[in-house]
Amino acid sequence: MSGFSLSSEPFTLERDCNAVMVPQGESVTLPAGQVGYITQALGGSFTVYVEGNLFRIAGNDADALGKEPPPPLELAEDASDADVEKLVWQQLRTVFDPEIPINVVELGLVYDVSLESTAPDQRKVYVKMTLTAPGCGMGDVLIDDARTKLELIPTVAEADVDLVFDPPWNHSMMSEAAKLETGML
Repeated sequence: MSGFSLSSEPFTLERDCNAVMVPQGESVTLPAGQVGYITQALGGSFTVYVEGNLFRIAGNDADALGKEPPPPLELAEDASDADVEKLVWQQLRTVFDPEIPINVVELGLVYDVSLESTAPDQRKVYVKMTLTAPGCGMGDVLIDDARTKLELIPTVAEADVDLVFDPPWNHSMMSEAAKLETGML
């Protein structure tokens, strides 16, 4: 990604804001008053271009950009495991690599999802996922993003997201829509 484009939205940070450098994965604090451009706003997080660098800003810091944070998740009181699993997959579809405008599910990075009841109305979610490249600097950020978003689901007490590399990822694992979006069809 080369930075901003004509469709990028300018911003001025309203307060100090935690961010992660892309693709290094290093945590930094961008100061209040910093100007830049929002280059991607997907899944409740933002990729911003500031002084020649890309950064990822989490949805819970949306207010620093003058944006609304994502709304809280809702789940029916009598929700079944199938209902929760459906919401798990929906949440995983909100996890995006800051450089690729395609979610981790469509990229074929999620290998397995399972649920375990741990107490009345409490569940643990297990996810096995991979990265497009083993040395990706954003790997820990994507894993943490998935875990955090899954633990926002009512009744999910814990999410265990394991990073695996077997089988190795390749572009054939992508959905047809993702292949079309990236030109790999």
